[in-house]
Amino acid sequence: MTMLTGPPPPVVPMPPRESGPWPVVAAVATGVWAVLVTVPGQVTGWVVDQVALITGLDRLTAVWPVVAVVSALLVGGPALALALAPRSAAVRATGRAWAGGAVALGAATLLRALPPVHHEAYLAALAVTATLLALAVARLPRRRRVGGPAAAGRGWRRPGAVTLLAVAAGLAVLLPWVWVGALGGVLETVLAGLAAAALGGLAGALLGPVFWAGLAAGAAVRPARLVLVGGLVAGVTLVLLAAGAGQSGAQLPGLVLLPPLGFVLGALEVAARHGGRTAGPVPVRWLVGLALAGPLALTDPEEISLVLASTRDVPFWVAVGTGAAFAVAVLLAVGYGVLLARPRARAPRRGVAGLAAGALLAAVAVVYVVPGQPGLYGERLLVVLREQADLTGLPAGVPGRAGRDARAAEVYRRLVATADRTQGDLRRTLTRLGLDPTPYYLVNAISTDGGPAVRAWLAGRPEVGRVLVDQRVRPLPAAAPPARGDTPAPDGPTWNVKLIGADRVWSELGVTGAGVVVGSSDSGVDGRHPALAAGFRGGDDSWYDPWEHRRAPADRGGHGTHTLGSAVGRNGIGVAPGASWVGCVNLDRNLGSPARYLDCLQFMLAPFPPGGNPLTDGRPQRAPDVLTNSWGCPPVEGCDPGALRPATAALAAAGILVVAAAGNEGPYCGSIADPPAPYPDVLTVGAVDRSRALTEFSSRGPTGAVAKPDLVAPGAAVPSAFPGGGYAVLDGTSMATPQVAGVVALMWSANPALVGDLDRARRILTGTASAATVPAGAACGGTRNLVGAGLVDAYAAVRAARTG
Repeated sequence: MTMLTGPPPPVVPMPPRESGPWPVVAAVATGVWAVLVTVPGQVTGWVVDQVALITGLDRLTAVWPVVAVVSALLVGGPALALALAPRSAAVRATGRAWAGGAVALGAATLLRALPPVHHEAYLAALAVTATLLALAVARLPRRRRVGGPAAAGRGWRRPGAVTLLAVAAGLAVLLPWVWVGALGGVLETVLAGLAAAALGGLAGALLGPVFWAGLAAGAAVRPARLVLVGGLVAGVTLVLLAAGAGQSGAQLPGLVLLPPLGFVLGALEVAARHGGRTAGPVPVRWLVGLALAGPLALTDPEEISLVLASTRDVPFWVAVGTGAAFAVAVLLAVGYGVLLARPRARAPRRGVAGLAAGALLAAVAVVYVVPGQPGLYGERLLVVLREQADLTGLPAGVPGRAGRDARAAEVYRRLVATADRTQGDLRRTLTRLGLDPTPYYLVNAISTDGGPAVRAWLAGRPEVGRVLVDQRVRPLPAAAPPARGDTPAPDGPTWNVKLIGADRVWSELGVTGAGVVVGSSDSGVDGRHPALAAGFRGGDDSWYDPWEHRRAPADRGGHGTHTLGSAVGRNGIGVAPGASWVGCVNLDRNLGSPARYLDCLQFMLAPFPPGGNPLTDGRPQRAPDVLTNSWGCPPVEGCDPGALRPATAALAAAGILVVAAAGNEGPYCGSIADPPAPYPDVLTVGAVDRSRALTEFSSRGPTGAVAKPDLVAPGAAVPSAFPGGGYAVLDGTSMATPQVAGVVALMWSANPALVGDLDRARRILTGTASAATVPAGAACGGTRNLVGAGLVDAYAAVRAARTG
């Protein structure tokens, strides 16, 4: 099939060489310098963001303004010198394009000072900024250029063959993204499209007819040379534009996939000149806009994170999409260059170009619908109402489980009554608007669809206290392979069980935790693991998966299986192997949200059967006795410091002990920050190693009025169960936390009259703790903010519990 007809191409003019080689050498050096400054600067800024996220530090908002200013100055200065100094028109055109790109880089990078959680606001600002820059570039005064083709193409707007070929190329680059990515909410998707279009318009202003006229002014040159030289110059310009195209993380794919498209633009310019015209800005707009639409619209920058890099999650699929798009861009550069810039090439046919564009548009649609992830996956909102349930004046009741059950039932009744009384009008309004509200009672709140406009409207209602962003992860094209344990089973009690004396409790005191139920909210539980299967409580209200609605306990990630194994696992791995367990999935792919955390905490207060309504079908008399929580809800997931405070207060009022991990953000002081760890009614656990020394990663206090952590437990190189029947060795306060929950199970098994007596349990645990070693030079206001009362001592605690 031939695409080329018409007379042989005219000879393309190129700049005279009377200025010597030095301007060209300077241009080459400037281009290399621009790339060496821009790419490492963008990667460094993203890495700094990731380090702050992983270590629990506040986001360093000054990072991106610094990167913006430094990059713009370091690139823009030499580029401006090229634009003003040389006698070569081609070098001046190169300098103008790069100077404009440097300004765009600086302005767009500055926008990343906006918090990532406000993605819609960022996209709107990016679209406006790119549009204003494009208009400014278009209004810059230009010298008249020699050469008919440039002048002839300036007023041409008809979508001819070259434009259709640009559309086809852009759709081809977009194709991998509609397979691996997923769209956000309606407004987020629209704004991402507008931002991509605005960036395409800015590229068209920088790499339009004036740019190509400058490169082609003067002496004759072959079309292939225009493609190569122009492609290199355009590629550097596209690197500068890509660096500003997206929030932290979302700009990285563009740095890889856009540069080869510079050669595609060169080939399209040559193709247009075969017909006696220039390509104009329209093909540039289409090509660059469609290429950037993929990473801007079909990825969530908050998910392009090292937190998810350990499995085949979003970072993996973004890398796949980037690699595939880059390969497509290279193939397009070679293919278009060969077909359109060969010595006897002719003007492309509009019909054939249109057919190619149509076929690729159909391919994009089919891939999006069939192997892709069709639909919208925007964030939801958690509307926290101003009025929360009054849980004061609860009857003391009888000691032990009967009293605990009575308190739990009364707490559940009050919470549900408050939710029903205060939420009705707002629920009806949200339902009428089609926003799919979901009521919650443990915190008097409603989860609902909605973007910034809905959030602002809700925040202004008198019954609303505040509105949180309820993060929702976008789906993957294929699930990550389930985690599997590859460590052999231990041949007796593990070192951590021995260190806290739990094995002595079994052998000398005859207590294993029987009669006590431990609740686990985590990534799930491998219910068929030999160390855990026999301990499952059973019934229709002992397992809840709000993510995938699986009816039987399962765990894709392994974290939940490991933590629960340390609490109640058999074969020597668990502190209370005779205790029973119930489970709930609040983490999906190692991420949660305020609503998902509430889903599981509500289930722990009042379990309900599959398909049941938490507000009407809850069974508080079936609540577990102690909860192990090896998770925290940071701001990136949508929580503010008080997001879960009413939930833990209600659980404590019901007599259910909440044990939570301090976090792994040490050695920084004040790093116990993410709910629920800082809350006073939570038993917060740090981590020590085999030598009883505080681990470097264990988060520290102070947290304010309440000293945290409360205790420490073994958390370095802890062996426990892992999905598939195997075992694994992991580090973290996540590993320490369930051991303390297991000790509580032993205490209450030894003396059932203490079940639900949280104050007494806390006094026993802290009063019997043994010394833990603090690193030399550690400060944070004293030992109490580092290791709390010390290392939990199971043997001493159970003996103390027996005496009442």
